[in-house]
Amino acid sequence: MVTISDVTSVFDRLYPPHLAESWDAVGLVCGDPATEVRRVYFSVDVVAATVDEALSWGADLLVAHHPLLLRGVTAIPTTTPKGRTLHRLIRAGAGLFVAHTNADSADPGVSDALAARLDLRDLRPLHPHPGEDRIGIGRIGTLPTAMTLAELAETASHALPPTSGGIRFTGDPDRIVRTVAVSGGAGDSYLGDATRAGVDAFLTADLRHHPASEHSEAGGPALLDVAHWASEQPWLAHAAAALGAALAPATVEVFVSDLVTDPWTRAVVPAWTP
Repeated sequence: MVTISDVTSVFDRLYPPHLAESWDAVGLVCGDPATEVRRVYFSVDVVAATVDEALSWGADLLVAHHPLLLRGVTAIPTTTPKGRTLHRLIRAGAGLFVAHTNADSADPGVSDALAARLDLRDLRPLHPHPGEDRIGIGRIGTLPTAMTLAELAETASHALPPTSGGIRFTGDPDRIVRTVAVSGGAGDSYLGDATRAGVDAFLTADLRHHPASEHSEAGGPALLDVAHWASEQPWLAHAAAALGAALAPATVEVFVSDLVTDPWTRAVVPAWTP
């Protein structure tokens, strides 16, 4: 028999909690560690749609990347979205476990899965933990074959889950790209790391106007901005496979959600004549 405790112990080894940022909230959110687990559901976000999907499938445990309760709360009434979510999970007897920035920094972690979608080789951290060669935020790697920036953007658009916002990029479309930095999730705080590393391009999510503009004006690496959800969803399959390998010969069923939970659901790009 596999229990919630067995599963969380595996994830604590794969994604050590001490790697989480000081502001983060990771680990078991709800659920009895002694509860038997037959089905484990993986998603980036814990929202009504993913909870619907998980409970309809009969999940005993939900594993999410984004915390449901990132900041302190004093009440969880069902009159709030997060309160309703927790009450639904508890009534169904389903647990919830979160691996967030600890999964970002782990080796392998979220950015390794993102790098794999681009077939990057010879990976190393973009923002390493002090004294660590393999652990840290983001990854830097080399493309198997050099390509133009436009070709890299096209490659990424097919390699990552599609979202309404697509992929935006900066710089000369004909720029030759050999080395690429990637960081799953919001990455503009690592623009300086990408510049210091001397990579040709940096693919991440949630790039803000001013940091991206100033970075480009300073001649930094080309930027590719993808949807936050799309940059992290590839990790789910890696985490599910790692769980299966760690539990063997015991088994659990896994469900990797491809339900798009990116909050931007439509994009309009009209023709504009100044």
